[in-house]
Amino acid sequence: MSVKDKRILLGHGSGGKLTHELIDQLFVKHFSNPELDRQTDAALLRIPEHLLAFTTDAFVVDPIFFPGGDIGKLAVCGTINDVAVSGARPLYLSAAFIIEEGFSLAELERIVISMASEAVRAGVSIVTGDTKVVNKGKCDKVFITTTGIGALEEKHLDISEGKHIRPGDKIIINGSIGDHGMAIMSARNELKLSAPLVSDCASLNHLIRSATASSPDIRFMRDATRGGLATVITELATGKDYGIVIHEEELLIKESVRGMCELLGFDPMYVANEGKVVMVVPAEDAEHVIRAMKVQEHAHETRVIGEIVDDHPGRAWLKTSVGGNRIIDMLAGEQLPRIC
Repeated sequence: MSVKDKRILLGHGSGGKLTHELIDQLFVKHFSNPELDRQTDAALLRIPEHLLAFTTDAFVVDPIFFPGGDIGKLAVCGTINDVAVSGARPLYLSAAFIIEEGFSLAELERIVISMASEAVRAGVSIVTGDTKVVNKGKCDKVFITTTGIGALEEKHLDISEGKHIRPGDKIIINGSIGDHGMAIMSARNELKLSAPLVSDCASLNHLIRSATASSPDIRFMRDATRGGLATVITELATGKDYGIVIHEEELLIKESVRGMCELLGFDPMYVANEGKVVMVVPAEDAEHVIRAMKVQEHAHETRVIGEIVDDHPGRAWLKTSVGGNRIIDMLAGEQLPRIC
């Protein structure tokens, strides 16, 4: 099946010949692996004798192609990262597509190739999925839902809840904030900028694995996606018997991102990222973790940005660059719709 100049038809979702051609000549062709190639109704998987981490996410980003990625890469990275920040090792993904009638087959194949490439880089397999086609105008080009499974060792069971966080622990992030949200905003509005904005969309499982290997006692991990860094920090502090201080002067914000945020009235702390992990680690392990992370891709600018404190329990504060303090609160409403 040559995809050049061809379009998705309603028949591609019928379950008949066109559906089988689409699955065999596009999805299986690019996602091929022993589990998927069986083409059974359910993938048959061998899982190590550990706990399982299991997550699912839907992706409706607009535009579907943007500097630094596309909806396919985003779907793979986003689900891998949700598994990885739970302390688990991502193993398998499923991918379900809702496609608008008339969507370009060439663009669909571009998305599928991007997903396959990112899955290989991350060391995971896309083992099952589904395809549905809807009438033109009932879906905006293509929506993707991915589900991920990973193996979780008992020692990492509490990482995603942060049960063992204590005052004195350090807060680490692996680079600049706000890149993804502003890249999407720029691409959506077709802004011509002298310094292009590029999404930080990336799979972080290898990076996270190097961090957990460098410290046996990482307290907490979360990827700072919708709602940005501020939302992660606020969620972490809410209802706890400790407080959080973030140092504004330690936050890395690219000038192009800062300029766009100032132009549009956004706070970079609330802008989405797709390649940033926030970690809480014991103070004595912070340098070990940072060194281990900095040698990894997507983490050369890893740094401590704050700490857990005894003061103002249940609250997160930003220590500003001019010496003042302000409360970090949860984002109210939707700042940037269809960001992922």
